[in-house]
Amino acid sequence: MTVRYRDGIHFEREGDSEPHVVADARSAVGTVNVVSHAHADHTFRSAPETVVCSAETAAIAEARTGTGFEFVDAAPGIELVPAGHVVGSRAAIIDREDASDGTDSQRYCYTGDFSTRDRCYLEGFDPHAVDADVLVMETTYGLPEYRFPTQETLEAEISDWIGDNDDRPLFLFGYSLGRAQKLQWIARSASTDRETLVSDSIHDVNRAIETATDGRLEFLGRPYDTLRNLTDEIVILPSNQARADWVEAAVARENALKAGFSGWAVDSSFRYRGNYDVTFPLTDHCDFDELVATVRAIDPEVVYTTHGFDEAFADVLETEFGYRARPLKRDQTTLEEFW
Repeated sequence: MTVRYRDGIHFEREGDSEPHVVADARSAVGTVNVVSHAHADHTFRSAPETVVCSAETAAIAEARTGTGFEFVDAAPGIELVPAGHVVGSRAAIIDREDASDGTDSQRYCYTGDFSTRDRCYLEGFDPHAVDADVLVMETTYGLPEYRFPTQETLEAEISDWIGDNDDRPLFLFGYSLGRAQKLQWIARSASTDRETLVSDSIHDVNRAIETATDGRLEFLGRPYDTLRNLTDEIVILPSNQARADWVEAAVARENALKAGFSGWAVDSSFRYRGNYDVTFPLTDHCDFDELVATVRAIDPEVVYTTHGFDEAFADVLETEFGYRARPLKRDQTTLEEFW
């Protein structure tokens, strides 16, 4: 198959009138359509008749967009495996056979966004369990400077910071799906007697996850009515609200501290972009070393990189590790443009 980055990632078989598999598109449709997880940039604006995804992803996507879709968690030649990014995230293993007797078969792994770390309530992606000839991988943090502390160290540092500031409100910022739930989890373990307040968007995601997991996961954040007269509450808000005027006003009025959480926190400029008092490199993606370890564990014949530092990481794989690797660029039309 030819792998192309267009609207989503397309896996195309020669002679087919439409792509065989389309992954994480906004509108493009293939014979099989895969959604790796429920972040907005990986889900359909209007879904095709049937989507291959996890039950959790279907439920969370509906809660976030108001649009439901039919889904199956497997399809002929498609296997989903946990990707460790957010609740319900899945990597797709795609089998291609050129002959009816199964000769000249090839296996593709599309990771979507992924993390190999076990975090809070989430198990990481296991590359040792993947057998693939072609790896199409997300490389958000594909530079050597993006090396993060161990998860145990990170969670302990965050818990200690929360405990050391138990006499004033704390405003914590993370994505509504993923980081926000982990921050609730860490806050609960750090300080069980402090109330946690969340935005409506985070609360909606909480409820969707709780329903999709049959109550196995529970988040105690309460949607706030007002952010006035706070004492020691922990307030968790979406990252894109960090510099909002009303947030800055509330932080000043309530004598609160702001904390930002992202892998980009490795760069000191992240602190100033969000006007944070403190930052932590808590992320739902792999760091550089984990990306390298993933490739070496799967040991594919070909690696395609996408997102983030895709060109730099592909170059590292080729020059330092001897892999055949190239970044996927939007709307390339021939294999020669890759190699």
